[in-house]
Amino acid sequence: MPGGGSAGAPSAAEPGHAVTMSELEKGMIAIIDAFHQYSGKEGDKHKLKKSELKELINNELTHFLSEIKDQETVDKVMEALDSDGDAECDFQEFVAFIAMVTAACHEFFEHE
Repeated sequence: MPGGGSAGAPSAAEPGHAVTMSELEKGMIAIIDAFHQYSGKEGDKHKLKKSELKELINNELTHFLSEIKDQETVDKVMEALDSDGDAECDFQEFVAFIAMVTAACHEFFEHE
């Protein structure tokens, strides 16, 4: 990666120098942090179960998605995201979901 960092974490700055991340980089960290804030509350800490996904959507995406109240909606969302069929949402599947929501928001705001 540019700057000598690894793909998994931001690189450390030289001692005495502050690291200033771009808004995009801050957004990427926020996505990672949000995923891990909800994953692993039950079971695998690297995957979201249906209840964790529902809680994440209802708490973190309130302005872009309507609140999920019924189990049928949670089941449909998980089915759409769960590309490997394990009934959980891993980080790759979550990022694809965030990209789809972001693209839909972009289209919506583009036409306003």
